[in-house]
Amino acid sequence: MATTAAAPKVQRPKKTRPKNKHRSALLGAMFLMATSAVGPGFIIQTTTFTVQLGAAFAFAIVVSILVDIAVQLNVWRVIGVSGKRAQELANTVLPGAGWFLAVLICLGGLVFNIGNIAGTGLATNVLFGVDAKVGGVISAVIAIAIFLSKRAGLALDKIVVILGAVMILLIAYVAIVSQPPLGLALKNAVIPDNVDFLIITTLIGGTIGGYITYAGAHRMIDAGVSGPDNVKEITRSSVLGIIITGVIRVLLFLAILGVVAGGVALTSDNMPAEAFQAAAGEVGLKLFGIVLWAASITSVIGAAYTSISFVTTAKTKPRTRSIATVVFIAVSTVVFTLLGQAPATLLIMAGAINGLILPVGFAVILWVAWRRRDLLGGYVYPRVLLYIGLAAWLLTLFLGYKSLSGLALLWA
Repeated sequence: MATTAAAPKVQRPKKTRPKNKHRSALLGAMFLMATSAVGPGFIIQTTTFTVQLGAAFAFAIVVSILVDIAVQLNVWRVIGVSGKRAQELANTVLPGAGWFLAVLICLGGLVFNIGNIAGTGLATNVLFGVDAKVGGVISAVIAIAIFLSKRAGLALDKIVVILGAVMILLIAYVAIVSQPPLGLALKNAVIPDNVDFLIITTLIGGTIGGYITYAGAHRMIDAGVSGPDNVKEITRSSVLGIIITGVIRVLLFLAILGVVAGGVALTSDNMPAEAFQAAAGEVGLKLFGIVLWAASITSVIGAAYTSISFVTTAKTKPRTRSIATVVFIAVSTVVFTLLGQAPATLLIMAGAINGLILPVGFAVILWVAWRRRDLLGGYVYPRVLLYIGLAAWLLTLFLGYKSLSGLALLWA
C-alpha cells in the first residue's frame, strides 16, 4: 500500500525586531536627548518659573511637552528614515546651508558647554566642598575619559541612561517628601489660574533649542538605526525621549511646588538648592548636588557629542570623532577655568543663536518630508504629521523673533 509523503511544514517568517545593540542604541539616544535638555539652566529655569507661577506652571509644562513632541516626531523620523544628519540634509536641499547650521550649532554648544561645566563645579562644591573650578576640571576629565574609551558609543549610551535614571529617582524622592498639592497642580494643567506665553515659549526653546533638537536623532543613526524599516522604533523612541524630559520637569516642578506651597520663601541665589534643603534637610541638599552634577555632566556629553556630529560625516573614523569631541570639551574647560563661568554677553548671544537654529533647521526637516521623498528612500510621509510639524514651525518662528531681542541687548 503506497504511503503519501507528509506535507512539508511551512516556515512562517519570524517578526523582525531590532537587535539588542539597536535597542541599546535607541535607549541611549532617548536619554541623550532627554539629559541634554536637562542641564543646570533647566533646573534653574524650572525652579524660577514655579516660584513665579506656582501651580499654574503645570499648564506651561503640558503645552511645552506637546510642542516638543510635534517637533521631535518630525526631526527623528526624517533624520532616521533618511539616515542622514541634519547638516547633510540641509546641504542637499540648499548647498552651504548645512555648514551654516553647523557653525551656529557649534558656537551655541561651546558657550553653553562652559555653563554646563560650571554646573558640575557647583555640584561638586555642594557635595564635597571642593573649589568649583577644581570640581569642574575633574568632571570634564571624566567626560573626556568616556570619549577616549575603546567603546565610546556604548559607554556614552550607558552613562546617560544610568545618570538619567538617577535624576528621576532622586527628584521623585524629593517630590514625595515635599508633599505638593497634586489636585491643584492637575487642575491647573488643564484650567490654569494664570497663562504666561513668554514662559511657555522660553520652556520650548530651552527643551528643544540649539543642539538639543538633534542630539538623540544623530546618536540613533550613528549607531546604525535608520531606514524606513525602523520607522516604528524611531517614532516610539522620539516620543519616549520627550516624555522622559517631561517626567523630570514635572517631578522637579512638584518638588519645588511642595516647598513653595508649604510657605517657604525661596530668596537665595541658589533657589533649587534652597528648595531641596527645605524639603529634605541636609540630605536634600546632598541630593541636589547629585542631581545637578548628573544634569550638568550629561549636558556636557550631549553638547560635545552633538556639536561634533555637525562637523563630521558618517565616513569620519570613530577615533577621529572622539578626539574632536575631547578637544571640544577641553576648550570649554579651559575657558571655564580662566573665566569661572560663561560671560553674560556670550550667554545672551548663544541663546539668541539657539533661537534662530530651531526655525532654520526645522524648516529643512519639513521641506525634506514634504518635497524630497528621494532622500527618504521613497517613504510616504504622513500628512497629519507634516501639518502638526508645520504648526510647530510657525511657533518656532515666534521663538526666533523673540531671541533677536537678546541680540538687541548686546547693542544697547
